[in-house]
Amino acid sequence: MGNRLSKIYTRTGDDGSTGLGDGARVSKDSARVSAYGTVDEANSAIGIVLACDIPEAVRHVLVAVQHQMFDLGGELCIPGHAAIFDADIDRLEAQLDGFNADLPPLKDFILPGGGIAAAHCHLARTICRRAERDLVTLSRHDAVRPEAIRFLNRLSDLLFVVSRVLARASGHGEVLWNHDRRKG
Repeated sequence: MGNRLSKIYTRTGDDGSTGLGDGARVSKDSARVSAYGTVDEANSAIGIVLACDIPEAVRHVLVAVQHQMFDLGGELCIPGHAAIFDADIDRLEAQLDGFNADLPPLKDFILPGGGIAAAHCHLARTICRRAERDLVTLSRHDAVRPEAIRFLNRLSDLLFVVSRVLARASGHGEVLWNHDRRKG
């Protein structure tokens, strides 16, 4: 087991810097800190979905995703570290395909909603998309493994499909965008 925190505050960040996993100190507003902070935020949003009444199959997948998100945060916090691999992305794709197989094809855009769990899952999806954008920003001036970006891209797709599953499971159904509402 790694280090245990016996004291939560250290005061070392009071100057606006933070320590990376390799011991380097960087500004708290650096692209790297922003990226792993947004990954953490997305993971927290997934935790809110898990706090809802959701189908066990969804729960099982999202708990595993939370562990992978923590791994990804570690990868980003330790420059040069690898924690997300092609097999992780393949697993997301298989889960996505499995959940999507029972859903009707999309004919309209879906608005965030469809019950509390689905709405929270949509929020987790949008935070995941922001995390992906943050990684792309980071990759412009620092090394980011392509697997990390692909993982977040696929995860946001999975969260979209899970949102659809949750909207249906709740009985609320999906909220479709009414593009004709302004006509006539």
